[in-house]
Amino acid sequence: MTIRLYDTSARQIRDFTPLKPGHVSIYLCGATVQSAPHIGHIRSGLNFDIMRRWFAYRGYDVTFVRNVTDIDDKIITKSVDQGRPWWSIGYENERAFNTGYDALGCLPPTYEPRATGHVTEMVEMMRGLIERGHAYEADGSVYFDVRSFPDYLSLSNQDIDDLRQPTEEGITGKRDPRDFAMWKATKPGEPDWETPWGRGRPGWHLECSAMAHKYLGSAFDIHGGGLDLIFPHHENEIAQAKAFGDDFAQYWVHNAWVTMSGEKMSKSLGNSVLIEEMVKRWRPVVLRYYLGTPHYRSMIEYSEEALQEAEAAYARIEGFIQRVVEKAGEVAPADEVPTAFAEAMDDDLGVPQALAVLHTTVRQGNSALAADDKEAAVARLAEVRAMLGVLGLDPLDPHWAGEADRGAGAELHGVVDSLVRLVLQQRESARERKDWATADAIRDQLNQSGLAIEDSPDGPRWSIAHR
Repeated sequence: MTIRLYDTSARQIRDFTPLKPGHVSIYLCGATVQSAPHIGHIRSGLNFDIMRRWFAYRGYDVTFVRNVTDIDDKIITKSVDQGRPWWSIGYENERAFNTGYDALGCLPPTYEPRATGHVTEMVEMMRGLIERGHAYEADGSVYFDVRSFPDYLSLSNQDIDDLRQPTEEGITGKRDPRDFAMWKATKPGEPDWETPWGRGRPGWHLECSAMAHKYLGSAFDIHGGGLDLIFPHHENEIAQAKAFGDDFAQYWVHNAWVTMSGEKMSKSLGNSVLIEEMVKRWRPVVLRYYLGTPHYRSMIEYSEEALQEAEAAYARIEGFIQRVVEKAGEVAPADEVPTAFAEAMDDDLGVPQALAVLHTTVRQGNSALAADDKEAAVARLAEVRAMLGVLGLDPLDPHWAGEADRGAGAELHGVVDSLVRLVLQQRESARERKDWATADAIRDQLNQSGLAIEDSPDGPRWSIAHR
């Protein structure tokens, strides 16, 4: 068994070899809490949640760090615009992110450090970089000298002579316009902290290098984040950490975006779909299925139709599980997932291929039910639950149990259920009168409305039809 991952720095899929046998250390660039999260933000956390679960399934002890950037230019700007403390805006949105992660079934991180809680570590790193000749102070700010680090831009595969980085407004004293700020000198009305070079606040890139060093040491296994972070954020993290003397991350793994009309979903474009609104319209488990089942390196083009397809696909899985449980009682997950599923997950977290195995197993289970082969149906359900558990999608898991009866969409589901049951009672009355033509017509009308009707020993039940 060898897990393989696409390493951005190597530009190829590599066999995963942990620094410490049996252990995996992961640092994920988490939320910048300037505003509430959209589904593109949550996709990153969800993709790495699946990675974490797969490593755990394969027997690894996982340390998972996901940071919070709770101070940056945009948070400060919003503080001024809204007349609110910067920390109030940050904390409100941090809670919104964690609510979103939890709603979609993401396991909590091992550590979730905030940038503002690690100024001491940032000062220590800056001091070391200045002593080594990789950084300098100017007018109270501290800059990284990019030309002092020969491997700068190796992650993004750019040429430094072709790089154009605009000078940040209000910041002076750079030796080279491409040098980046690790520490920004204080400005009136902004939050600041004391350092040997005067009061100021962190630059975006420094915080992650310092926090990764504190929680994972000088070397760790995997650094993750969205594609948009490769440059400048991750490139600058590497320069700081390695110039400081750390080996830093051994693998760089990046997830693709959620797009709308071909553009990256972002707050600035005004095309974001907020999690707090989405969970009012869709069951969170369906959102997890929709965001988590494409390959993590593939773009997701947002559409209502795609969400409807995800809803129908997950309903088919739930329907199979419900039918077996009604016949045989609750079935525990199998100890191991099917070999083909494991091979797909080992190969750069091939969730789409793994999902194909899962749906094939569901079809086999349904065939077993149709043949009244209870033993085979139970065996297939055990396999299905094992696979769903790895993906965080098992409807019998306590996190999802009863989800359809609470939270987002529950009221609408209840209304639809009541209306359909009234129609089904009319169908049952027709069947009792042996009025088969009317009974069949009612069933056909429900089918045309997108509902599948199944007659069971306990009476008829409905589900979303497979289109």
